[in-house]
Amino acid sequence: MIRNPIDIASRVSPELSSLIESIIGNFDTGEPITLTSVREFIAHELPAELDETEHLHHFDVSESIIDELDDLIVDFGESAAAMDFVCAFAGEPLSRVIETVVNDENRENPPTLATVREAIVNGLSSRLVGDGVLDEDEDDVLVPEIEELIERFGADAQAEKFLRYE
Repeated sequence: MIRNPIDIASRVSPELSSLIESIIGNFDTGEPITLTSVREFIAHELPAELDETEHLHHFDVSESIIDELDDLIVDFGESAAAMDFVCAFAGEPLSRVIETVVNDENRENPPTLATVREAIVNGLSSRLVGDGVLDEDEDDVLVPEIEELIERFGADAQAEKFLRYE
């Protein structure tokens, strides 16, 4: 299976990205899921067992999604890892934390996900709650969310790429 840089996920529509993520999350085949396996899965109109889980009930698999997937297969190959095409963004509270770390004038290098996690663990989130940038309940979800991003994309992934601008 060919691995691609995280940047390629930006070429994927939010609908296809969500569909790929749901397919990956619902089926643990023990083997890496490729673009071709996602294409085959979609072409067979989403098996009944998946539809019943309600995870994909809201997806309208149209020709445009299939065309988009076909274009990705042409551009990146049949064996490209499907996970590389899932767009990932930090939630709004984590984005505020990432932005604070990115804007730190004392930082010499662009912060990684590990850098942001370290800042959270070392009290940045508490300081941001005290400053009114974060609500107290938002502080509780930061560590699990950053750890999930680290697990998926690696500790050395640049944190700024995960900012969600709303």
